[in-house]
Amino acid sequence: MKKADNMQKIVIENNILPIVEELNKCRNASTFILTDVHTRELCLPSLLKLYEVPAEHLITIEAGDDNKSIDAVMHVWQVLSEKGATRKSLLINLGGGMVTDLGGFAASTFKRGIDYINIPTTLLGAVDAAVGGKTGFNFNHLKNEIGVIQPAVSVLINIGFFKTLSQENLTSGFAEMIKHGLISDATVWRHICETDITNIDYHTFGDLLRESIVVKENIVQQDPTEKNIRKSLNFGHTIGHAFESHAIERGETKLHGYAVAWGMVAELYLSHVKCGFPKETLYQAIDLIKEYYGAFAIDCNEYERLYELMTHDKKNDVQGTILFTLLSNVGEVKINTIVDKKDVFAALDFYRDTFGI
Repeated sequence: MKKADNMQKIVIENNILPIVEELNKCRNASTFILTDVHTRELCLPSLLKLYEVPAEHLITIEAGDDNKSIDAVMHVWQVLSEKGATRKSLLINLGGGMVTDLGGFAASTFKRGIDYINIPTTLLGAVDAAVGGKTGFNFNHLKNEIGVIQPAVSVLINIGFFKTLSQENLTSGFAEMIKHGLISDATVWRHICETDITNIDYHTFGDLLRESIVVKENIVQQDPTEKNIRKSLNFGHTIGHAFESHAIERGETKLHGYAVAWGMVAELYLSHVKCGFPKETLYQAIDLIKEYYGAFAIDCNEYERLYELMTHDKKNDVQGTILFTLLSNVGEVKINTIVDKKDVFAALDFYRDTFGI
């Protein structure tokens, strides 16, 4: 894939060797690798067979989005400081979106910024979190409330790592690809609809993955700091993040992609009633989401709290006003669409009716 001006380099391969060759081009005597406890066991050994790093430069954090916290960031800073990292050091983030988000933030703020490379080990990380330069951690039960935008030097994707994932985690990542299909064009959307995420052909999956990543990269190139069109990438996320945060408050863990998928159902409804999104495509997308994602059970007594969580969405620029990214058709995005509380509640009603909750 060609590297766009001022954008991170992206490499997609089917095995680890070309990834190591890319790492060697950036080799630094003060290189550190960040993993969580799962990727340290499942993915790090194959990397270390070909790429040596001192044991004291390996940093491990606990897995799971509930550990995407300031405490984990401080742990990364602490190790970097104790082991003599300098402004010329390099941090390699080997893991899913939680690791690349948190590691990217730690790198971007340590000594006012050191270089970092993302090696996403999940489909969600590859098509979303690792690409585009957004970094951060959760705060006060709110997703990615604290963060900076600072692109990685490069994003190196080994599709072979996806074979370590559960079906649930693969399906979670596919939700972001569904989103990319809806916000791009009819061809990408058709390719998504033709894909069976439960039966991946890994020899050809790279083509679909590359197509999806290009959607995001093209948008980020136009608007790196999310002042305008980059907000299109938030389709499904205003309500999806509210579902995700509310699940945490209820003591439940819901994968990000599942929450986004449920959010897209509600926001497709809003797109239909507010922007004229075609009914046929609305139900085509909903049928696809229903096939893979099940439902997050809510009742009308939780609407007020969900609405309050939506008011914290980072796209909102006036307190108490919720701005949505909606669609008038596949690839026709309407950013900064104001939706009143009554319509948000109607969208939640539609979501519940869709899933028979």
